[in-house]
Amino acid sequence: MNHNNKDNEGISKSGERVAVITGSSRGIGRAIALNFAKSKEYSSIVINSRRIDEAELVVQEIKKNTSCDSIAIPGDVSQEKDCIRLIDETVGKFQRLDVLVNNAGIQKDIPLTETTLQDWYNIISVDLTGPFICSREAVKQMKVQNDPRGGCIINISSVHQIIPKPHYVPYATSKGGIEMMTKTMALELATDNIRVNIVAPGAIDTDMNINLRTNVEERENTLRKIPMGRIGKDEEVANVVEFLASNKASYITGSTVIVDGGMTLYPSFALDYDHNSNHIFPKGSM
Repeated sequence: MNHNNKDNEGISKSGERVAVITGSSRGIGRAIALNFAKSKEYSSIVINSRRIDEAELVVQEIKKNTSCDSIAIPGDVSQEKDCIRLIDETVGKFQRLDVLVNNAGIQKDIPLTETTLQDWYNIISVDLTGPFICSREAVKQMKVQNDPRGGCIINISSVHQIIPKPHYVPYATSKGGIEMMTKTMALELATDNIRVNIVAPGAIDTDMNINLRTNVEERENTLRKIPMGRIGKDEEVANVVEFLASNKASYITGSTVIVDGGMTLYPSFALDYDHNSNHIFPKGSM
C-alpha cells in the first residue's frame, strides 16, 4: 500500500549515481567496482584500499574501459578517522553518495586457544567496526540529500554468518554481527529511503582463498561441501551486488542473498558427489 505517493523516491537518473566500495583494489571489491562502472548507472566510483598504488590501478582500468569517472581514496577501515575521511572526501568531490559497499575484510586461521586479544581486535575492527563506521557516516549524507532522497548500503558478509568455522572465531563472529547490524539498520532507516542488505559469498576464487588454488587437498575438501561442484567467481558475487544496488531491487531491504553454489544447503545430508567422475555415492542412513 502507498499513502504518500513515494513510488518514485529513490529512483536515480541513469548514469548519475555515486558509489563507494571499500577494499576494492582486488578480488570481489574490484569486480564490484568494474561491474558498477560498466553498468552505465554510475557517474563516479570511489576505489578504496590501504595501498594507494593498487587502488589507482583499478581507477585507471575503469577510466580506460568505461565512461565512468573514478578516484582512489586510500584508508584503513579499521581506523575511524580513515572511514570518516573516505566518506567526507567522496561527498566533497561529488556532492552526494548513493551506494556504499562495505567489502573490506580480513581473516586468519588460528585455533581459539592461540587467538590473542590483538587478533580479535584486528579482525573485528576491519570486518565489523569498519562497516559500522562507514555506514554511519554514509547515512548522514544519504539522509539529507535529494533527487533522489536516500541511498543503498550493501554489506559483504560470508556463509560463515550462518555456518560456524573452526579456527576462525573472530571472523565468524564478525559475520554474525554483520547480519544483525544489517537487519537493525534496515529497520531503522527504511523511512529514510535507505536500503541495507547483505551479500554472503561462499568459496570464491580470490586472493583471500589462495589455498583453494594451491592446495589440491583443501580444494577437494571444499568442493565436497558445494553441491554445484565448483568454486565461485568474483564476478558472480559482483553481479548480485550490482542487482541489489540497482532500482530493480527497490523493494528489498534487510535481506541476505547467499552466493555459495548451495554450500549452506547442508550437502552432508544429501548424496556424496565425486565431481571428477560424476559418480554418486549414497549416504548411509542416519
